[in-house]
Amino acid sequence: MRAVFLDYSTMGPDLDMSPLTELLPELEIFDATSDEQIAARIRDAEFVIANKIKLTDELLAAASKLRFIGLTATGTDNINLESAQQHDVAVCNIRGYCTRSVTEHVFGLLLSLTHNLHRYTAAVRHGAWQHAPDFCMLAYPMRELSSMTMGIVGPGQLGQSVAHIAREFGMQVIVSARPGTEADDAVSVDELLARSDVISLHCPLTDQTRGMFSTDAFRKMKSSAILINTARGALVDSAALAAALESGEIGAAAIDVLPYEPPTRGDPLLDYRGDNLLITPHVAWGTQQARQDAIQEVAENVQAFLGGEQRNRVV
Repeated sequence: MRAVFLDYSTMGPDLDMSPLTELLPELEIFDATSDEQIAARIRDAEFVIANKIKLTDELLAAASKLRFIGLTATGTDNINLESAQQHDVAVCNIRGYCTRSVTEHVFGLLLSLTHNLHRYTAAVRHGAWQHAPDFCMLAYPMRELSSMTMGIVGPGQLGQSVAHIAREFGMQVIVSARPGTEADDAVSVDELLARSDVISLHCPLTDQTRGMFSTDAFRKMKSSAILINTARGALVDSAALAAALESGEIGAAAIDVLPYEPPTRGDPLLDYRGDNLLITPHVAWGTQQARQDAIQEVAENVQAFLGGEQRNRVV
């Protein structure tokens, strides 16, 4: 059973690949695969493992032996699913592998902003504490999470995990379903915008959610509100967010994702210099444990497929 992993480098270093190689002894692992190399590498493969590689109708039609595509991610927008179904190719994604990692990242960002940890650290490095008149510095405001309302857009597994930890901190939690869906006990998006001190995004990118946080949304938020996006970059209009932060229309933001990654085209948020914005390079999902769990999940999908079972099948 010839198998290829097309973009292993996207999973980071130091992972145990034995869960996959024990099932697929002929697995050939490539750190990266250019667009020009995809066709040749999958031509004779029965199993393809990939993260962000785009598999088009043309590529799938030419891979006559292909039986299975295993994604090391939840998103499937890089695979032509209709073509996979037409050519009888199973497609499986993975789910829930990075819930703890993303949840911890959300609160790491939030605590840095609410306690101004990044600003205090910078102040100490620049000598401000050494010249302070008192034993402590209280130059920047700090807010306890227990005094705040957490608004969550998207009541899925990640949203539920963030909600659980928020309640442990004593926060009030309100949830809004993403546009075009419904959820029990959900409030409207407008109500969530008006009431929330913190808004955390946990919904997929769809036609209904693209750009949902733009100028109009920021105008409806509290001037002290914090926006956190660890979901998809295009949920947020970058230029509108930069303007809202600069004008004080909202209080702060923490962004782990941008519309184009890596952001070789630039982005207005990359040019913003205010202390009320934190940007991390799409790493919320990336603890070592989460990445290893991702490999394990793919292996279990392969094992299920070989056993005639349907596990995490999207096609």
